[in-house]
Amino acid sequence: MSGAAPRTGPRPRLRPEQLRSHQWYGTEGQLRTWSHNARMRQLGYEAEEYRGRPVVAVLNTWSDINPCHVHLRDRAEAVKRGVWQAGGFPLEFPVATLSETYQKPTPMLYRNLLAMETEELLRSYPVDAAVLLGGCDKSTPALLMGATSADVPSVFVPAGPMLPGHWRGETLGSGTDMWKYWDEHRAGNLTDCELRELQGALARSPGHCMTMGTASTMTAAAEALGMTLPGASSIPAVDSGHERMAAASGRRAVDLAWTALGPGEILTADAFADAVTTVLGLGGSTNAVIHLIAMAGRVGVPLALDDFDRIARGVPVLANVRPGGRTHLMEDFHFAGGLPAFLSRITDLLHLRRPTVNGLFGDQIEGAAVHDDDVIRPRTNPVAAEGGVAVLRGNLCPDGAVIKHIAAEPRLLRHTGPAVVFDDYKTMQRTIDDPGLGITADSVLVLRNSGPKGGPGMPEYGMLPIPRHLLKQGVRDMVRISDARMSGTSYGACVLHIAPESYVGGPLALVRTGDLVTLDVAARTLRLDVDEDELARRRAGWSPPPVRTRRGYGALYDDQITQADTGCDFAFLAGPGKVPDPYAG
Repeated sequence: MSGAAPRTGPRPRLRPEQLRSHQWYGTEGQLRTWSHNARMRQLGYEAEEYRGRPVVAVLNTWSDINPCHVHLRDRAEAVKRGVWQAGGFPLEFPVATLSETYQKPTPMLYRNLLAMETEELLRSYPVDAAVLLGGCDKSTPALLMGATSADVPSVFVPAGPMLPGHWRGETLGSGTDMWKYWDEHRAGNLTDCELRELQGALARSPGHCMTMGTASTMTAAAEALGMTLPGASSIPAVDSGHERMAAASGRRAVDLAWTALGPGEILTADAFADAVTTVLGLGGSTNAVIHLIAMAGRVGVPLALDDFDRIARGVPVLANVRPGGRTHLMEDFHFAGGLPAFLSRITDLLHLRRPTVNGLFGDQIEGAAVHDDDVIRPRTNPVAAEGGVAVLRGNLCPDGAVIKHIAAEPRLLRHTGPAVVFDDYKTMQRTIDDPGLGITADSVLVLRNSGPKGGPGMPEYGMLPIPRHLLKQGVRDMVRISDARMSGTSYGACVLHIAPESYVGGPLALVRTGDLVTLDVAARTLRLDVDEDELARRRAGWSPPPVRTRRGYGALYDDQITQADTGCDFAFLAGPGKVPDPYAG
């Protein structure tokens, strides 16, 4: 992994007095400047250590309760080492940790909070560049959204996937095998003791999920966008190469500071098109749809749901990585060549002459080789002929919905069945196994009030559990629809992100148990088979639920959150436009 200078042609190098941090430290004759330097001495630094050098903020999402990021305390030290090596001055900033495992109701509720924190920290402190340490699902888009809005030169350091799990001769994928074996336990095929063994075998090192879940999808997207060093997104968290990459990222951040190459020049429309192509070709998480739309909005790139569907039809799935693939995990993907090798097989679909933090995009792919044709398939033998996510329209989702159809049983991709409606997740949990509901394998399970406002935060409720009596009959997939999201490690015929959501009066609010629902992925439709007059009567009888949160961040969220099809950003943040730097004198 190299921290070499970009080959985009010479960029003018700033003089020391042109560095942003000079406003704080270098303007002689000002009381505030004198005070800033006095406080640096209070911190133990002499002026020659930082004045005239790029100040690099190391934004660290480390936390004792975030297993995806628990190693980032050490990686921050490696980043600092690289910054020092390149002649910069590193300062570490602790920022909010978004732990997919523990934070309730969902860290998605707080993605925009971390984005705001990132933006405001980078703007308000004497910072010339930043290194962003994250990787768990929402931290990647949040950090990049904030750095983009601040437009401070930044490099993203992915946390890296954890090591594969192992149990009784089987290789386990976190998340994916959790869902699988939990259902086997509910079906009576796995004992409590076996489940306990699995609990200790599923996740055995620091790092984010090692399937192609949301974490791996979004770090790959960050690399495809050009915001990481080449190959960074798949390095296992505990591999020594991960520490070397962190140090190289610190060196690179110093170079970016001297040339003032910010995210605004890197995150172009071509960059987002390539990120979408990458996500779809990887068979990546449906959550990437929401995050990439939000990220694009921060630079004014008009990315929409229909762009995903259009691109998907021309992109084969080449990554045989669970859950979209059937076999391998992220460590296999890394040693098969990682993202540069994957991208080398779809170069005709990419924009190779655009800038990244480390040179032209095409330069990062040139010479990359695939070392295992089963992990990264040739185009003559794809996992699927077209991208793994489809966008649906219809009277149930006039503003769109998504389905990861390559992770569903093919027999369900065209299906009509009677709805069984649950008004909230708690009720669903309590009653899903009740035989009195009359749920059959043909039923369509419907969950509402779980979207951006209704969740709140759009929790990952979308992979509704299959009733126990059907599991015992061997059923492992059903059509399920909701305005929620689902984990990128999940699978099944789950229609997600229905917009507008039921909580604000979207058509999902009008569905009643027994109504026929038709899903047709090939036709890209989701339809409620109820005539318009009846729907109009139901709509007239619907009333909005009362506001639940009237204080703090929750009130701000409820007031400003947008719908899934536009990225769930805050309305007052969703757009380009840099706030002026503060006066530092």
